[in-house]
Parts: sequence; C-alpha cells; structure tokens
Amino acid sequence: MIDLIPIWIDTDTGVDDAVALLCALKLDKLAIRGISAVAGNVEHAKTFKNCRNVLAYAGREDIKVYPGAIKPMCVELDDASEVHGKDGLGGVVIPDSPAEKETMYAWDAIYEAAKKEGGKLQIVAVGPLTNIANAIISHPDLKDMIERILIMGGAAVGGNATMAAEFNIYADPHSAETVMQSGIPVVMFGLDVTVDAYLDAKDIQDIRDFNTKISKFFVDVVQSNLNFYIKNYKREILCIHDACPLIYLQYPEIFTGQKAGVYVETQSRLCFGKTVTDIWSDTKFKTRETMVMLGVDREKFASTLKGLLQQY
Repeated sequence: MIDLIPIWIDTDTGVDDAVALLCALKLDKLAIRGISAVAGNVEHAKTFKNCRNVLAYAGREDIKVYPGAIKPMCVELDDASEVHGKDGLGGVVIPDSPAEKETMYAWDAIYEAAKKEGGKLQIVAVGPLTNIANAIISHPDLKDMIERILIMGGAAVGGNATMAAEFNIYADPHSAETVMQSGIPVVMFGLDVTVDAYLDAKDIQDIRDFNTKISKFFVDVVQSNLNFYIKNYKREILCIHDACPLIYLQYPEIFTGQKAGVYVETQSRLCFGKTVTDIWSDTKFKTRETMVMLGVDREKFASTLKGLLQQY
C-alpha cells in the first residue's frame, strides 16, 4: 500500500490556482487534508468563494475550505485582478458550492490538521503567505509539526509585481519573511522556474480536445491570463505557476534546484518584497536551508498537467 502524502493547500484562488486545484485532485499520491483561502489575486471573499466553487464543480465539495486573512500583515492589499479578472476567474461563472461554509480560521485549522499528522503534514502555499505566518505566530509549536512548506513565490532574479519582487511575496513580504525564518524547511518555486512551466497553443488545444466539462472550464477560465500574456509578452503561452509545487510532490524528477539562503526585503524602496538569495553571490548567508527550484522539464510538466486534466 502506498503511503499518501498529507498536504494542506493555501490559495488565493485565481486562474492558475484553479488549474492547480484541479491537478491536485488527480494527483493520487496526495491526500488533501484541507484548503484555506487568503486575499491575494482578488479579495478574500472572492478567493474563498472561488475555491469552494471550483472544488464543487470538480465533484469534490467534500474537501473543507477554511476562511483566512482578509488583508496582509502590514501593508494594504494590492491585488492582481488585471490578470485574473475582477472575480478572480476571468469572468467565468460556475455554480455555487452546496457545501456548508467552514467558520474556523485557516491558522487554527492548519494547526488542528498538523496535530493529527504526526509531523508529516506538508503545506503547499500558492498565494501570499499571510495565513501561514498567522499560523506560525498563533501556534509557536507548529514549527515542529510541519514537515515542510512548499511555496509558489519569490524569484532569485527579477520580479513581476515590480522589477525586483514576485507578486505573492510582494503582496505580503512581512508574512513571507516570517515563514522563511520560521525554521520550517521551505521549498521555493519562484519565477525562475515557474515562467518555464507553461502551456503553449498546442497544449491548450489538446486540453480543449478532451471535450469534457472540466476541459471546457479550463479553456474558458485561462482566457484572461492568455490575453494578458499575449498583450504584455507577445507570446501565446500560459504559465501555470501554482501547479508547480503540487506536481513536484508526486513528480520531483521534473524539477531541479539547490539549497540557498533566502531572506525577504521588507524595508527597501526599490527592492521591497524581493526574495534575496545567495545562489550566485560569493558571500553566503549563515543559514542556507531553503530549497530554491531553478529548472523544470517543460515538456514533461505540460504532459503531466494535461494527463491530470484528461482524467476528468
């Protein structure tokens, strides 16, 4: 019997988050113990609703979704609705989930889940890290209960929210720094790797040809992202950033990375929200325990993602 990997997903459900959730449901080595919503791509009320509705649309309303932080730790929310649409799903409407709404806050729900897993729970955080930081602060013993945290966020070089910072970290750098310095092992999937984890026009057509309810939803929901990439980068590609840490859990051989020291800049005018790494520096940080992912086999990533969506 295969031992399943118990995971908790924390998400600000927008377009690629929705795709990542659909993938997670078909990764048969993962056991999803719960999901929490956080403000990020759009406001919390919408990410909470989107997460519940996507799960229900995929027939998994049995997975509990917990409400989380409505704003970052120290800064104002600066969302990404220009990429994901005002509703977070590019204007695509799906039925509301019939599941009863959970009322326990994310940070307490994460703690309760961790207590049950005997140190084996892995957190996959694909939005701003507010909920995770709140959990660490609210429950100091949590750091000894979590096997590791896999985040989609940051970048060893460059950014997208600013020239220096990636969106998820820039949205709440103080929470990100709390997580990075918590002592819990972190695997960072930054832009260095996720911009190469993309689907091209042929891949998107392949998914369209599945001709299922979920494949149609995929094609519709990614259109706002696709339009953004065509307009801003002149490329008909679709980066599925948030699927990376989830696919890695079952298919780690698709990705490459190395240990590094990582700190988050929380004061600089020009580099606010930047994940500062020592990968290419002659001078190294004293602590170098973050696994920074730097490479992905694009073809295998796309093939794997398509295979997961084809299961619907």
